[in-house]
Amino acid sequence: MRTAVEPVEVRRPSAVRALTTLLAVTAAATVAVELLNYWYAPEQEFGLAVRTGWAMLRSLGFVLLIGQVNKGRVGARPFGLILAVTTIFAVGRLIVPREGVPALPGLLGFAALTALCVAVVVLLYRSDAVRAHLVRHRKGLVVEGGTISWREVVPKRPQANGWLLTARVAAFTYSPLMLVPALVATGSVLDGRIAAVPALFLWFGAGIAVSYAVLFCTAFLLRGRGWARRALVVVTLGVLALDLPLCWWLLGVDGLIRDGAPLLTAAALTLYSLHRTTP
Repeated sequence: MRTAVEPVEVRRPSAVRALTTLLAVTAAATVAVELLNYWYAPEQEFGLAVRTGWAMLRSLGFVLLIGQVNKGRVGARPFGLILAVTTIFAVGRLIVPREGVPALPGLLGFAALTALCVAVVVLLYRSDAVRAHLVRHRKGLVVEGGTISWREVVPKRPQANGWLLTARVAAFTYSPLMLVPALVATGSVLDGRIAAVPALFLWFGAGIAVSYAVLFCTAFLLRGRGWARRALVVVTLGVLALDLPLCWWLLGVDGLIRDGAPLLTAAALTLYSLHRTTP
């Protein structure tokens, strides 16, 4: 005879289970494709090793995203979008060698990884079951009625539209897209280009400062502040004015293409998204 009600296990929707499985496969594929590219690379120099290591770190991001999805966090959708887009950028710039044509295994691996990232974004933004599951906000300390409790904190700001979120996501890629080539450029400095040391410190400092500037601007951008929109445009133009010449000077044309093109694409997406949301 039962004396207590047994807990009922709530089964997650099939689309959510499929998404977590897809994220795990994508995390493993990121590592496998990067190792494959590095194995077939004609020159396994310092810059390639840095870019490969940075791309492989995104596998940890997919693991964190699995936890966000399992908890039903509403922030999983923009996090998944930025992770998928930056993964495609990070892997794609390593496929083409400096000379010759890309290796066929590397191209096939990149195509498979791109398909996985696209499938992740489609499930996050097109599946009604996933959208209904990702509705919880982060937990925090809430003071109400003279009592302090630890529970879900619902933001008071109005819900932002899709273009504002796209601008925010694209702008958050500025800092890593600046720091990675700056780290790659340390190899040229160690080879004897001592005159480039001040520029290298400036590059690292700017990459770190940009992350805080974007965080500040986008926080007020989602609250509808007009000055935050203009400030983000200024930050975007400043990032391009600093990063692209440094890529060309310290990394050459190859570095300008590999590291400058992704940043230019992110900046164009940010500016276009801000244009679409102009009152």
